[in-house]
Amino acid sequence: MLARRKFISAMAAAATASTLPLSALAAEQVIRVGALKLMHSITPHFYEKFAPPGYRIEVISFETPTDGKNAVVTKSVDFGAFGIAAATLGGAAGEPVVVIGAQCNKGMAVVVGKDSGINSLKALKDKKVGILPGSTQEVVILDRFKQEGLSIKDIQPVRLAFSEMPAALERGDIDAYVGAEPGPSISVSRGVGKILEYPYGTPTGALNMVLGTHADTVKNNPALIKLFLQMHRKSTEYVLANRAAFVEMSEKKLGLPAKTVELAAPNIELTWRIDDDWVTRAKYYGSQMLDKKQIRQLPDYGTFIDTRFVKSL
Repeated sequence: MLARRKFISAMAAAATASTLPLSALAAEQVIRVGALKLMHSITPHFYEKFAPPGYRIEVISFETPTDGKNAVVTKSVDFGAFGIAAATLGGAAGEPVVVIGAQCNKGMAVVVGKDSGINSLKALKDKKVGILPGSTQEVVILDRFKQEGLSIKDIQPVRLAFSEMPAALERGDIDAYVGAEPGPSISVSRGVGKILEYPYGTPTGALNMVLGTHADTVKNNPALIKLFLQMHRKSTEYVLANRAAFVEMSEKKLGLPAKTVELAAPNIELTWRIDDDWVTRAKYYGSQMLDKKQIRQLPDYGTFIDTRFVKSL
């Protein structure tokens, strides 16, 4: 009798399972996404909310844009959000990284000590300035220096990660820094720093962070890219329409006080679009890296930036 009951129970379970959708029967597919520890890289933390059935999002945080790009190249993540500088470095070196969308524009600022008396870029001459090599900010500020008749030789550059810059300014280790939010807003909210300028007055404009994936994914799994970008678009639009959610997630994931998030928000332009103007700015940015000998050649823009997926949305 016991064996008969077990048989009937097993048959009932099998019948129930046969009515379930395939996504419930199969193991969840994990999409690994790299994100920087910055406010303008907050969107991936909302992807889970818009993930289709059968998919789970794993967000992996990185300290520097280069680390994020390298994770894509080594397939440690499926997709990554990092600066256009890191992406261009990889593309120019022949690495299999492809830009498939945009993550954020703006998010940069040149910060000086509140009582430093520094009121222009030219006044940074001979000063200690925190800059992260290989970052989008580095190329942008060098272009701004050129506009002002300066060069990197006119300052004392200090290599710092974005997260280290506010504390370094507060300790007096540096006189200024070219940072990424929320760093500038942390310095301002603590009464330590002031914004010297938002360096968007070059042909690069406000271009900053991109979304990248491995070339193999473009070739072998375009459906996954489209699914991913749909999540990214929905998440971006949700965050833009829900400031409270933006603030709450920044507090939770970055440990930031609401006051700092609110202060930084106007300098962060979350986005998903790449259009012809965006591509023109990206190519100009690459030309600046080449001019400054940060790369030996330009990426093959025919494959390095792939707009097909964004345009299909």
